[in-house]
Amino acid sequence: MSTKIYVGNLPYSVTDSSLHSNFAEFGGVSSAKVMTDRETGRSKGFGFVEMASAEVAQAAIEALHGMSVDGRTIVVNLARPREAGGGAGGYNAGGFTASKRADVGYGNGGYGGGRY
Repeated sequence: MSTKIYVGNLPYSVTDSSLHSNFAEFGGVSSAKVMTDRETGRSKGFGFVEMASAEVAQAAIEALHGMSVDGRTIVVNLARPREAGGGAGGYNAGGFTASKRADVGYGNGGYGGGRY
């Protein structure tokens, strides 16, 4: 089973292929992806690497966490699963909601309605 690793505080010069090659020294890499801004295409400074096994992933984490890359100390640890839920507001199965805050909206806060 593969293990996903989070790599943070990456220099903007790091690419998918350079991330892949750095982790390949420790064992099989299934995938390596540097996250980019969807509008500009510029790196967001973090990425994910999927390793072939948990043992190989742990060896890479121990070796690379805290390492300096182009003057930046990178953070390497096991990736947490994405949390369920979404942002504030938007359309969902219950309908459109502007906010989940009870203190915003009509009828609260005096003459002007809710506090913004």
